[in-house]
Amino acid sequence: MENINLNRIKRKTTIDKIIRIAFLTVTILCSLCIVFIALFICIKGLTPFFKKYEINDKLYSVNVFKFLFGTSWFKAPNIYGAGYIVINTIIVTLFSLLISVPISILTALFIVRIAPKKISEVLNSIVELLSGIPSIIYGLFGAGVITNLVEKLGNVFGIQSAGGISLLSTVLVLSIMILPTITMISITSLKAVDNSLILGSLALGASKTQTNFKVVLSSAKSGIFSGIILGIGRALGEATAVSMVCGNSGSGPTFSLFDITRTLTSTMLQGIHETTGMDYDIRFSVGLLLILIIIITNLGLNFVKNRIGNQNGKKKKD
Repeated sequence: MENINLNRIKRKTTIDKIIRIAFLTVTILCSLCIVFIALFICIKGLTPFFKKYEINDKLYSVNVFKFLFGTSWFKAPNIYGAGYIVINTIIVTLFSLLISVPISILTALFIVRIAPKKISEVLNSIVELLSGIPSIIYGLFGAGVITNLVEKLGNVFGIQSAGGISLLSTVLVLSIMILPTITMISITSLKAVDNSLILGSLALGASKTQTNFKVVLSSAKSGIFSGIILGIGRALGEATAVSMVCGNSGSGPTFSLFDITRTLTSTMLQGIHETTGMDYDIRFSVGLLLILIIIITNLGLNFVKNRIGNQNGKKKKD
């Protein structure tokens, strides 16, 4: 019996080691892929600033300062500017969040705390379905429906737009795209709120509405903030749908809702297969710039999220 037990233990130990090695191998491979992609983009993105390209029998490279602070995408033969594109990208993302965040949080609160069970299940399924729709579908919807609505809205106010292709169309498409992501994370966070906090609030005389807004939402702040971070990541990284409705302006920045705009992702996507040499490599420089913006944004938002989490922890202790 002892030998049988020892053999079973050895087998389990061996199986555990094999599983650990397998998971470790997969983790290392995934990490190496990320590192390889990052290195490739870094090398390719820095190339235009150091390499000399032959244009009209002369050698040129891209000026870093003009690239980072330029207000025009391209001036022959070698002047590229992405400064205004960064501003446009930030404007589009902020406006999208201003629309989608309140709607997402209130939708999640309605599904979790207010709606009857059957309606809640239906709405939850709809949100899950929306989160799985490919971005090209959102782009087609934006190009076919939203641009028409924006054009008609512009006509009402006597403002002419490029067939509805504009900053406003881009913002609306992105808002629709990130809404399911933020809503799903918010639903999960609201469901995780301790029921004793809710009962305690009601027992102290607070109404259901007061409890929902002051206790439930307050307790789920950290999780909701995580959903917002994911939504920002998708908004910053979306290319296909944005390219179909933004118009890709050649200069900027764009502040009018009815003017065409340009984002970092649409710049990377536009004409990348039709270009060569400097014009091709500079797209990777834009990608490198986007990576830096995403990293800085995520670090800043995670810092704020941790501060919120620490404040909640101190309140609970008090």
